Order: sequence, then structure tokens, then C-alpha cells
Amino acid sequence: MMEESMFQRLETAKKRLAEIDEQLMDENVTRDLANFRSLTKERANLDPQVENFNKYLKLQEDRTGALEMSNDSDAEIAEMGKEELKRINQEEEKLVELLKTLLLPKDPNDDKNIIVEIRGAAGGDEANIFAGDLFRMYTRYAEAQGWKIQLMDENPSEAGGFSQISFMIKGDGVYSKLKFESGAHRVQRVPKTEAAGRIHTSTATVLVMPEAEEIDVQINPNDLQVDTYHSQGAGGQNVNKTESAVRITHIPTGIVVACQTEKSQIQNRAIAMQMLRAKMYSTLLEEQQSKLGAERKLKVGTGERSEKIRTYNYPQNRVTDHRIGFTIQKLDRVMEGELDEVIDALIHFDQAQKMAGEN
Repeated sequence: MMEESMFQRLETAKKRLAEIDEQLMDENVTRDLANFRSLTKERANLDPQVENFNKYLKLQEDRTGALEMSNDSDAEIAEMGKEELKRINQEEEKLVELLKTLLLPKDPNDDKNIIVEIRGAAGGDEANIFAGDLFRMYTRYAEAQGWKIQLMDENPSEAGGFSQISFMIKGDGVYSKLKFESGAHRVQRVPKTEAAGRIHTSTATVLVMPEAEEIDVQINPNDLQVDTYHSQGAGGQNVNKTESAVRITHIPTGIVVACQTEKSQIQNRAIAMQMLRAKMYSTLLEEQQSKLGAERKLKVGTGERSEKIRTYNYPQNRVTDHRIGFTIQKLDRVMEGELDEVIDALIHFDQAQKMAGEN
């Protein structure tokens, strides 16, 4: 059975959903775009809670009929009633668990687009090649989800891959799926550049940042140092005769961003400012997390670049996420963007930690 406090929260959610539906019928509300967006967002969050709460209420009605049947003098009808009660109890148990998850506090950034930065770290050329492999993996995953990729900055490596690449992923609930990807990713394999055939260990770091709006982060233009330079291709080849590439330094924090993917300096500056806002917002979120205390950081690691979060072992076709002790022997499929099993395991672990924290 459902706890009384949980039942009351769901009843409140049901009343609130009815209020929102009534407000959305009002023309004055629909004219106020900011309020309209806020209400539709709240509605989208409440709708699955109320839909499943209604299923729970219907089950309670069905239980009354099943109880009457189970007490019937006809043995066959009584047996049918008992079977129905068994089904209702199983269904109720699943619904209560689902509703507990739906009632968990939602990360306000879950619906946001993200900016991802991947860097080759320890391992020289092989680390850069692996950074390219990770970029391809996330690109394939994003395509499968129907999301869009926008390249923001890249420093290709002569041996292949990238010493650094930044890109935006746009779509529904992108941050909610990929927010646990930040950290050090370790690869164990025989490098293409290794003639002796020995297994090497290299790392690439991934940083996932929610897209930040101007209202999320206040940036004083006087705090910025803006430099322009010629766009460069792999091996230092000049690919642009004009100084269209832009590098922005936020002097108070020392954060540096750059963009050279567009032909226009104005476009590159706009993209660089997007990256700067995201980095500053991400730093702000980290500070807020640390203030919440170490127990909140236990969820799925800290998300810091230096933290080893996952190993990709090619000889064993194995992927292991060290934060939750999750292993699958499907590395070949994971590198083709089939990340759902890994991502779902991380989300379920995070939800379980949150539920344990609420109890």
C-alpha cells in the first residue's frame, strides 16, 4: 500500500494539473509567452505523476470487486478473485515504485541542451585517437535519439582524433541522459601506432555542461579579453586567410574558450560566448553541489575531469563503469553509440540513491 504522505502529494499534483489545464484555456495566459512556457513545463512534469496515480486509484476500485469475488461461495469464482487480487498486488507494487521515482526532485537542468568538451589526456597520440572515438560514439548515440550536433571547436591530431573537441547536442532531455558522462574515460587496447602489439592504457577526459542562458550567468564585458587569430587545420595548415577564429578569456576566473569552426568572426564569437556561459554555469553548479555536502556527491561520482569513471577494454570487449560497478561485454556496440544500457544503469542508480536519501 502507498504511504499517506505520498498519497497526499499525488492528490495535490492532480489538483494542480487541473488548475494548469484551466489556466491554459485562458487567452491572457497564452499571450504571456514566459508564463505559458513555465506552465507547460510544469504540466509536462506533473502529467506522468497524475496519469499513474489515476491507474493506482483504478486498481483500488478493482481490488474491491476482486475481494468480493474471492469470498464468493462458488469455489471457481473465489479462485478467479484470488488470482485477480494477486495481479492487482503485483501491479500496485510496480506502480508505487514508479510513482516514487516520478516524485523525486527533478534536476532543473535535465531538459537543457548540452555542451561537451572531450580532450585527449594521458597516452599521447593514442589518447587523441580515443578522444575521436568517444566523439564518434556520442555522435552516433545522439543521432539515434534524434538529437542534433553542432561542432563548436576542434583541434585535430595529426595521428587521428582530437587533442580537444567541443560540440553542442540539442534535443529533448539531453542533459538528463548524458550528465553522468563527465570524468576520465580509460581505454585499454593495442594502439594502431604500436608495432609490437602491446596493450596500452590511455585516457581522454569528458566534460558535459548544461547550456546556459544569459539569465543563468551574468558576464561583465569588461572582464573579457578577446583575441582573434587565423583558423588552423590539422598539422598547422592555414585554412583561413582572415582572423576569424576567436579566443575569449574571462579574466576573474581564468576560463578560456575558443571557436574557429565558422567563417565569420561574429559567429565564432557568439559560439565562444555560449561555451563561456556554459563553463561558468557548470562551475557555479559544482560550487552549489559542494555546499550540499559530500553525501550528495556520492550519487554517481563528482563529475570532475580527474575522476576515472569508465574503462573501455578492447581485448575483452568490455565496458566497466567504476562508479556503480556496472560491466557489459558489448564494447563494440557501445562504441557504435548503443549507450542505453550504460546510461539507464547510471540513471537507475542515481534514482535509488535519491530515494534512499529521502527515506
